[in-house]
Amino acid sequence: MRKFLLSNIDSVSVITILITLILFLAALYFTGLTHDILLEAGVFLVSVKLIIMGYQNKQSSDKNHKELKEILKMLQKISAK
Repeated sequence: MRKFLLSNIDSVSVITILITLILFLAALYFTGLTHDILLEAGVFLVSVKLIIMGYQNKQSSDKNHKELKEILKMLQKISAK
């Protein structure tokens, strides 16, 4: 699990998760379980969604790079003939 996190989540995402979680817990502590908790939960979920989107973009980018390398290899083989 740790290897997965280190290879797929960048340090900025980890910092964002930690800051958002700390702020969410602080808001929960100071405001209690009032209607404001829905707003805080919404902010937390938006942050998580942005991190998930970043992960998906990284996966897509890695796939595109791999495919481009394969195309480049095929073009080099064709041009070598």
